[in-house]
Amino acid sequence: MENLVTLVPLIPIVPLLTFAIIVFFTRRNDKLSSYLAVAAIVISWLLSMVIVLGAVSHMPHFAEEPAVHLTLLRIPTGATTLDIGVQIDPLTVVLLFMVPTVCMMIFIYSMGYMKGDPRYSRFFAYICLFATGMLGLVVADNLLLLFICWEVMGLCSYLLIGFWFEKPEAMWAGLKAFITTSIGDVLLLLGMVMLYWQTGALRFETVFEGVQHLAQTDPTLMYIIALLVFGGAVGKSAQFPLHVWLPDAMEGPTPVSALIHAATMVAAGVFLVARMLPIFVVLDGMPALAWVAAIGAITALFASTIAIAQDDIKRVLAYSTISQLGYMIMCLGLGGFVAAVFHLITHAFFKALLFLGSGSVIHGVGTNDMMEMGGLRKKMPYTFWTFLVGMLALAGVPPLAGFWSKDEILAVAFLQNPVVWVMGTLAAFITAFYMTRQVCLTFLGKPRNKELHAHESPPVMYVPLIVLAVGAVLLGFLGVPEDFPVLGPLLGNPLHHFLADQFNQWSYVHLPHVGFNFSVMLISIGMALGGIGLGYLIYGRKPLEAGQRDPLERLGVVWTVLRNKYYIDEIYRATVIRGAIGLANVCFRFDSGIVDGTVNLVGKLTERWSHVSGLFDTYVIDGIVNGVGRVTSAVGQELRYIQTGRVQNYMIIVVISVLLLVGVFLYM
Repeated sequence: MENLVTLVPLIPIVPLLTFAIIVFFTRRNDKLSSYLAVAAIVISWLLSMVIVLGAVSHMPHFAEEPAVHLTLLRIPTGATTLDIGVQIDPLTVVLLFMVPTVCMMIFIYSMGYMKGDPRYSRFFAYICLFATGMLGLVVADNLLLLFICWEVMGLCSYLLIGFWFEKPEAMWAGLKAFITTSIGDVLLLLGMVMLYWQTGALRFETVFEGVQHLAQTDPTLMYIIALLVFGGAVGKSAQFPLHVWLPDAMEGPTPVSALIHAATMVAAGVFLVARMLPIFVVLDGMPALAWVAAIGAITALFASTIAIAQDDIKRVLAYSTISQLGYMIMCLGLGGFVAAVFHLITHAFFKALLFLGSGSVIHGVGTNDMMEMGGLRKKMPYTFWTFLVGMLALAGVPPLAGFWSKDEILAVAFLQNPVVWVMGTLAAFITAFYMTRQVCLTFLGKPRNKELHAHESPPVMYVPLIVLAVGAVLLGFLGVPEDFPVLGPLLGNPLHHFLADQFNQWSYVHLPHVGFNFSVMLISIGMALGGIGLGYLIYGRKPLEAGQRDPLERLGVVWTVLRNKYYIDEIYRATVIRGAIGLANVCFRFDSGIVDGTVNLVGKLTERWSHVSGLFDTYVIDGIVNGVGRVTSAVGQELRYIQTGRVQNYMIIVVISVLLLVGVFLYM
């Protein structure tokens, strides 16, 4: 393992160097830039696979030593030293399997999707930097490097969401994403500062040791720190109420949507909570985790209902992503570390598949509006069948990957909190319904816009779909519960055994053990099939034709509320944004009226004083000086007459002067 860890820094460095090469040397050569970007992510993927295979072969090692570190830099900070380095542990290994694989498929897909774009090279430079941020975050062994990579992703998301900045919608979407996620970033930074203040370190292991003492001496402060760290995850993973940026991020190119919503940016928030789980469970009663579970459950159900009423093919998937991230956060809040990470991995594959599939549809028909589509099943067969696989996986249909991971989350919820389980189960039903609606509106029936001439995407776009579809089918078998009939004993649940060693060294971390629950599984399958059946009954049995309105519009005010996303954006505009603008106006008036007024008054008084000083100088000071000069001149003018040049005159003056002096002397 010590030899493997020396390869870890190369994983994020390779795409970082490629970013620099494209920016400085190859930006005018589109083809070379794209080949360099794909080659870079392939190299990172190969390095990652070497580490994954090596770590799996040394699985018993993690039971004794859960993490292997490599220090890259030491920064003196007064009495302490900040160690910046990388590590290999079970969570890192699992993410190194998922992130480079999905990124590689997206990079290859982008070569076809972005072909002909005037900023083609710039796009590949940006996604290389984006990949650097996520890969660096995954391998970091300390909060400082994690936060640096966290901010790199935030910058790249702004640049990529607003990549087509000629469109005002894209420009505003990028700005909205940057500002909204920055709220969470500030909270995370405050949590980091307080952790460093209390523990004197930012390395994960040292922090986890220090918080044990802090939880005993000042539990309130520990509670606040945990919530601040969670605030960073809420912003990055688009959890309620900071979810509003993610649907608007659909204005970016579709590969960007897949990167942000599947393998990288939004997964970072879930990864942060999973990585920092010891600081949430260190308090007795785990009050911080209760908030995590509540926010996750609310988000999962809330976002799924909004997806029902959206017509933009990518926005449906955006709200689906918010909902699924809510599942993961909810599960972590219930202590289900393994189940949450399991769903994070499977979701990355089938959600990247769905986003890239939606991009293939958009590339083929030229619109995002599902109400103008229809009849694409025969015209785009590769896209349809792979999209169907992703849809069934997301809906939780067995034996696809989404079924196993979502079922495990619901099993954790059933054991830990029945209310959360009910919310998650309802969200599962709604997910199956809106995904069936999406497939029916897009692929079934007849085209509702005769002017759209659909065609299948090129191989460079549909081959990655096939690879991701295979992952969406097979990955779930890595986490089949051991007590599941037949498959459990046969497969042995290797993912659970591998991740179970993550927190071995922290005695205060007690994670619930959840086995196979037959009742939960039956209800989960029933909800998935029920949602699919209801969706097909409404949209598939008799597909919509041109000019027909959505049948759900009969719901009236409920449809209107869902269509307008519960008016959350309008509420923010009326409160937060208007309040910020109002405060800015008050500050402007204070600045222009008080601050500028004071400065201008001082300037005018100074100007008047300088004028008075000028008059005094001119008429008094200069007058005295000039008067002395005139008196001296006048006296000199009169005394000049005694300068005759005759000796006898001078002798007379001398004699008179002597007599005067003698007289004065005698008088005194």
